[in-house]
Amino acid sequence: MSVGAVTSAPLFPTSDTSPPVPTFSAVDYVVFALLLVLSLAIGLYHACRGWGQHTVGQLQMADRKMDCLPVALSLLATFQSAVAILGVPAEIYRFGTQYWFLGCCYFLGLLIPAHIFIPIFYRLHLTSAYEYLELRFNKAVRICGTVTFIFQMVIYMGVVLYAPSLALNAVTGLDLWLSVLTLGIVCNIYTALGGLKAVIWTDVFQTLVMFLGQLAVIIVGSAKLGGLGQVWHTASQHGLISGLELDPDPFVRHTFWTLAFGGLFMMLSLYGVNQAQVQRYLSSRTEKAAVLSCYAVFPCQQLVLCISCLIGLVMFAYYQKFPMSTQQSQAAPDQFVLYFVMDLLRGLPGLPGLFVACLFSGSLSTISSAFNSLATVTMEDLIRPWFSDLSEARATMLCRMLAFGYGLLCLGMAYISSQMGPLLQAAISIFGMIGGPLLGLFCLGMFFPCANPPGAIVGLLAGLAMAFWIGVGSTVTSTGSSGAPSPPNSSSFSLPNNLTAIGLTTLVPSVTHSKPTGLQRLYSLSYLWYSAHNSTTVIVVGLIVSLLTGGMRGRTLDPRTLYPVWPRLLALLPRACQKRLHYKSHSQEPSFCAPQDLSADTMFPEKAGNGILRVDGSKEEVPEQGSAQQASSPTFILQETSL
Repeated sequence: MSVGAVTSAPLFPTSDTSPPVPTFSAVDYVVFALLLVLSLAIGLYHACRGWGQHTVGQLQMADRKMDCLPVALSLLATFQSAVAILGVPAEIYRFGTQYWFLGCCYFLGLLIPAHIFIPIFYRLHLTSAYEYLELRFNKAVRICGTVTFIFQMVIYMGVVLYAPSLALNAVTGLDLWLSVLTLGIVCNIYTALGGLKAVIWTDVFQTLVMFLGQLAVIIVGSAKLGGLGQVWHTASQHGLISGLELDPDPFVRHTFWTLAFGGLFMMLSLYGVNQAQVQRYLSSRTEKAAVLSCYAVFPCQQLVLCISCLIGLVMFAYYQKFPMSTQQSQAAPDQFVLYFVMDLLRGLPGLPGLFVACLFSGSLSTISSAFNSLATVTMEDLIRPWFSDLSEARATMLCRMLAFGYGLLCLGMAYISSQMGPLLQAAISIFGMIGGPLLGLFCLGMFFPCANPPGAIVGLLAGLAMAFWIGVGSTVTSTGSSGAPSPPNSSSFSLPNNLTAIGLTTLVPSVTHSKPTGLQRLYSLSYLWYSAHNSTTVIVVGLIVSLLTGGMRGRTLDPRTLYPVWPRLLALLPRACQKRLHYKSHSQEPSFCAPQDLSADTMFPEKAGNGILRVDGSKEEVPEQGSAQQASSPTFILQETSL
């Protein structure tokens, strides 16, 4: 089955009799309430433990003493939102298993952050990822990055809170604003009082709840249908098991290349440079623990993707055997899973409540991460640089107030989302549009020594302009055509580069009657290529502007902020080629780039103790950089490296 081509969603048998709207039993309410109570209890425990002795470091970074496993589960929970829990099974239900190939991008999407981004961030001893931008460029670039991130998160916070509550209200009859307020207030309390440690440990608990809720659906569903083998057979008979779609066209919504390589950039923007994830890496006890936590996410992500796909297949097989009602067949795609769960688990008290708890666990983990990361970047990037004389007690109180304030803002954004109507599509897409340019900005700094501050700022603005042009243009053209379906790859409801990247892809229409041309052709670019396209725009424009403005000539450059791409590539070649290329690079070095040592350890001198290890194994002693002046104004260490 070719996904993303000119096809329509399969038709399913329907029944004229509409069952009553499912309602919760008393046991379901108890199970759901237990989720909220236990989440709040975990947060309050960490808030009350050592009350009065908390520091900003404890609130923001958990004292940098977290172990590998809780960090890994927290990383996973941040990615797995309620929107993803609803979205992925509906994608499989409607279009087949092609989406499963997104898992091919997970390996490199986590390996690259583990060996490039984490070492640089960890060794710089950062709190905010955007501190890196000041060390590499200047304060103006740091502020631009921070403001961009805050805008990204604030837009999305209300949507991730309101959208699942709206779907739940339509299917179960739970009061919409009661669930929104309950979720927002509980999350606000434990995040503001307990800090990052409370967020991480509640994420661990919520991850377990998410697994239990999804497994309950698979077990009960497959038991009613005669086993997973029968489910697979039914799906295969109806063409739902997709093969490799090797079409390289980037305008086709889902192909192997789009999912594997477009998804790679999506993963890098999420696990490489997103503050919510970087903050968890930096809270690890050691750099090795941070890298191991990134490795541990890989099998967990594969498991989560497989579970979500299985739910979609079970749902398909279930409705082949038990016709859905007319009300269900006319529901929005994001309500398919909830209708199915309420049908499947009816008569099993407690299990519907468990799945709703699973759904809200996804929302809690995503929102708490947003609160904490927003409070951290606001404190470290926008307040501390101007008020450096803040006492520890005042800074701690201000940090809590910021987290609480962003929580209230989230509730306000949820209300605005309810009033936006069709513009809600644009609000969701905005989050994805910003992840790519931020990834491009960090890559520009790490991999290109000649990139300078003017190039970074202009490149970021160009990337954002390109992202909004294509993203908003796609939304406007798809919603502006009355009665006509959107282009098949429209991103109006897609969410590529963010904390819940795979969530709303199912809401993209898949039917088209005419191939788009001109600008509409550009607007139909697959949403999974957004991150790659926008980050490349930042890098290309940033390099051009840097070259035109003299590169890094006359500017200091901290070698710890660069990733030594050239030395790593050189080390893979025979020694004769290493010598030839080494001397050629020194003799033809462009004047606009600051000289850089070819030794990888020069970039991270702390690895060599009090000296610098060269490629040939020799060691040169250098003065320790212990003074504040040296730390604040790092420069290149110039040396000749003998290969």
